[in-house]
Amino acid sequence: MGNILIAPSLLAANFLNLENEIKMLNESQADYIHLDVMDGMFVPNISYGVPVIQAIQKVAKKPFDIHLMIEKPERYLETYIDLGAKILSIHIEACTHLHRAIDFIKSKGCLAGVAINPHTSVDVLADIIKEIDVVNVMSVNPGFGGQKFIQSTYSKINRLHSLIKFNNAQTMIQIDGGVNLENAAILAASGADLLVAGAFVFSSDNPKHTIELLKNID
Repeated sequence: MGNILIAPSLLAANFLNLENEIKMLNESQADYIHLDVMDGMFVPNISYGVPVIQAIQKVAKKPFDIHLMIEKPERYLETYIDLGAKILSIHIEACTHLHRAIDFIKSKGCLAGVAINPHTSVDVLADIIKEIDVVNVMSVNPGFGGQKFIQSTYSKINRLHSLIKFNNAQTMIQIDGGVNLENAAILAASGADLLVAGAFVFSSDNPKHTIELLKNID
């Protein structure tokens, strides 16, 4: 292992101290800053939008992994790409014309991600897996941080990994929700490439060291 990518989720950060939290991530071994955009419609919560991400952009030195948990995400693709998304993920459950949206994201030089909720089978991605750069497997129900990891995620990763290999795709597998040191090594061994960790990082006594531990799991 050792090549696992880590994307701390800013949703769990201290928003009264956001600039320092971002500076900490800049100095850490994190590969991305994960930004959850929620609209209160697709998920039962509202997080932050354009003005906050514009402010973050002024301080952040790590690339953005932006996760749109919103209805009809195709309305805002260009907006969030312009905000510096390196990875832009949309939910298959929220997007009617998924192929068109993926094409648009990639045409802007951004990695196209597709997120799937815990109840959604990876089999729905079979016809489009070669076009997807990142599959974000939700390992908690989307909308709130700090939830318990859903154990069936492991078998889901195995099925997704098989689907990617069968189609000779280059798709990365991202796991989002409930990631910690107890499951990170198992997730990586199962085929995960990118781990999103929020509460586990930001509620720890030394978030920078926690990121280092996740980054160097074996």
